[in-house]
Amino acid sequence: MIDSSAFQGKTAAYYTLGCKLNFSETSTFGRMLQDLGVRTANKGEQADICLINTCSVTSVADHKCRQTIHKMVRQHPGAFVVVTGCYAQLEAETVSHIEGVDLVLGSNEKANLIQFLSDAFIKREKGCYRVAKTKDIVSFAPSCSRGNRTRFFLKVQDGCDYFCTYCTIPYARGFSRNPSIASLVSQAEQAVAEGGKEIVLTGVNIGDFGKTTGEQFIDLVKALDGVEGICRYRISSLEPDLLSDELISYCATSRAFMPHFHIPLQSGSDEVLRLMHRHYDSQLFADKILRIKECMPHAFIGVDVMVGCRGETPECFEQTYELLQRLPVTQLHVFPYSERPGTMALKIPYVVSEQEKKQRSQRLLELSDQKTSLFYEQHIGQEAEVLFEKSVRGRAMHGFTRNYIRVELPAAESRPELDNQLSNVILGGFNRDKSALTAHLLSPTQQPA
Repeated sequence: MIDSSAFQGKTAAYYTLGCKLNFSETSTFGRMLQDLGVRTANKGEQADICLINTCSVTSVADHKCRQTIHKMVRQHPGAFVVVTGCYAQLEAETVSHIEGVDLVLGSNEKANLIQFLSDAFIKREKGCYRVAKTKDIVSFAPSCSRGNRTRFFLKVQDGCDYFCTYCTIPYARGFSRNPSIASLVSQAEQAVAEGGKEIVLTGVNIGDFGKTTGEQFIDLVKALDGVEGICRYRISSLEPDLLSDELISYCATSRAFMPHFHIPLQSGSDEVLRLMHRHYDSQLFADKILRIKECMPHAFIGVDVMVGCRGETPECFEQTYELLQRLPVTQLHVFPYSERPGTMALKIPYVVSEQEKKQRSQRLLELSDQKTSLFYEQHIGQEAEVLFEKSVRGRAMHGFTRNYIRVELPAAESRPELDNQLSNVILGGFNRDKSALTAHLLSPTQQPA
């Protein structure tokens, strides 16, 4: 039982590192605390409670987590500091010894974060941590939150069973698990009641949905597509081996699933994919890309690429570059390989220097810019439907087309009533910093009903 009186009139500050899933979870925690009477601290205001949701995908992320914790402790002296997330799970004892940290909660305990916080906050326990072993991480913390954005983020799955040689996520988040389709449909319906029009499906390995309930991801997609009021769904990331032709075909004709995919490749070299213990080869990946483009010629396709993994010889990298160069992908999310303690990748003898990683990353980033610009250019002059996001009065508004082209509406045409509304526009050329295409509203009679 939570004693809400202990929280009345308190303020809280939040900091999230890492993936969209973390941001969704933090937003949910914030709403729970708000229901207990906790107000989000204003900028520059000292908070009574600090909640830090951490990431541990790379050693750089670990370092940033420690820096953030120290910074929050300095900015909010005397605050009750709670640290959760992947870094908290993997390095609980280290985090608990950071001066100013009061409570450390692992992935299993995250589901009951508010109860743990309430118990510790009232007792003012110091430096304690509660973290279950990986095999005991079985809880699922539901999350469907908007935070400060137009989009809602619906957590449909957590954990991963793949154990890629470079990755610590299964140790940080546990094995694959999910709630029922019925419960997720109910959360989507609640998002509609709160004014939501777009939902992003988040998780660690979304395509693996169903391990807990015996259901399938395609069935979830079909069920969510039937929720009236949600105009757009986006799938945050799908492993190539779990992206079925049935799902691609369904999305091509569905009511609300957008022509927008994000697919991790990691490497275009079959030798490196084997060393990584990935579940596909480069040909399967290429086949999936071509299948999407066959069904949805204007689909936006984002791709994760890891650079400089152990075993990635210059020849292996060139295979990756050449594969991505010839495939009709839209944007690359490039990140350098980072050594993670306890991972099997450390047994691979060939090591890529940091300088070489930077050079390879730069080549792929330049390729990404070329492909994204070309994709945008192909849509100049076309009509598009845009979901606009709130902006400061007197400034340009931004939003995204169905196929995830970022759009900028000039300040002269921006109006508060366009926030979270679907509007038809004509796409113009690039804006000043080339981060979006400019747009002009069509007449009211040309707008969607």
